[in-house]
Amino acid sequence: MLTISESRLSPRHTISLVMAGGRGKRLMDLTDHYSKPGLDFGGKYRIIDFTLSNCVNSGFRRIMVLTQYNSHRLLEHLQFGWTFLAGKLNEYVHVLPAQQSFDKNAWYSGTADAVYQNLSNIQSANPKNVLILAGDHIYRMDYKIFLQDHLENQADMTIACLEVPRDSARGFGICHVDADDRIVDFVEKPPDPPAIPGKPDHAFASMGIYLFKAEFLYQALIRDAEDPNSGHDFGHDIIPKIVREARVFAHRFERSCIPNEGHPEPYWRDVGSVDSYWEANMDLTSVLPALNLYDESWPITTHQEQLAPAKFVHSGEMRNGVALSSLVSGGCIISGAHVHHSLLSSRVYVNSHARLDGAVVLPDCDIGRHVRLRRCIVARNCHIPDGFVVGEDAEEDARRFYRTPGGVTLISQRMLSQLEP
Repeated sequence: MLTISESRLSPRHTISLVMAGGRGKRLMDLTDHYSKPGLDFGGKYRIIDFTLSNCVNSGFRRIMVLTQYNSHRLLEHLQFGWTFLAGKLNEYVHVLPAQQSFDKNAWYSGTADAVYQNLSNIQSANPKNVLILAGDHIYRMDYKIFLQDHLENQADMTIACLEVPRDSARGFGICHVDADDRIVDFVEKPPDPPAIPGKPDHAFASMGIYLFKAEFLYQALIRDAEDPNSGHDFGHDIIPKIVREARVFAHRFERSCIPNEGHPEPYWRDVGSVDSYWEANMDLTSVLPALNLYDESWPITTHQEQLAPAKFVHSGEMRNGVALSSLVSGGCIISGAHVHHSLLSSRVYVNSHARLDGAVVLPDCDIGRHVRLRRCIVARNCHIPDGFVVGEDAEEDARRFYRTPGGVTLISQRMLSQLEP
């Protein structure tokens, strides 16, 4: 068994693969021009920044990002914000876009196929371990502890797992483990999820975070690629097969998550729906949010645009520029408007007498005079006309825009342009 001192040296022998090709169809118009990992979050970040920051903060600084859908703006973000690693020390963020070659298809047919198509790039780095990460989740995690568990268990593969109530576990890939957290079965979205030993009301849900011995991964991918009946996906195809023949373990996320003050529960969010995206952004406006963006010991890095400070102007009995319980990003101007419990991304203008409550506004939006927005998301580059009202009439909102089961209204410029004059 490896010692702790040896395991600390291992991040530099590990390649991190960030899967960043997903479209995110359930996010509707928000991902019409952006892949889900490239979507704005928290006022100034992109979703992928959280996974990349985890890598850098954990010491995993050889990173390959696999892209596919609507990748241009994501590539721009990576180029402007993630080129600071020291190439002389063999640190990098390399982008591997889907591309056609002599013996491969242009598009990835599954998560395992995406890695398989880049096998030569991975092998050229000569890693001992390969860390596979989803680029579209919000969380803070120390991958060194994950790697330490993997090495001490002498595992062929380790899966990061989150404890979830069994009655809400049916939408996940579920790891069935023994008393030592060795995985004995893996099932995708089971109707009756297997419980954690000693916790009959909870199950281990896969977080889509995998750590492989490199040689073991190569063999598994080659065998899967040769199987004509495979869908070439880790969760559906590779993992259910290898748990019966290899040493595969579950890693408890509670061991490696970065704690948040006042919130003992591990924080991990898949912001894959409009409701979950709105809720995760709204949580940031709390006094003690479940996700702490102000923790300087675990910074979230991004492309920091050079913008003027946020400005609040006009002060009078009927015309005050104020924001309460809100996040307001650089380049914003609150001009005689009232913003409450809302999140404004960069370069948002809110004009006089407008009122926002529970609004998530993405960059480069102009909110007109006397506008009232409640419980909504405003997509990038929207111009909200003077006097516009959203969030007060559910039927009217659903007729004009996309209204979620949770009562959140998504507004995009496409939808606004289709409205009758």
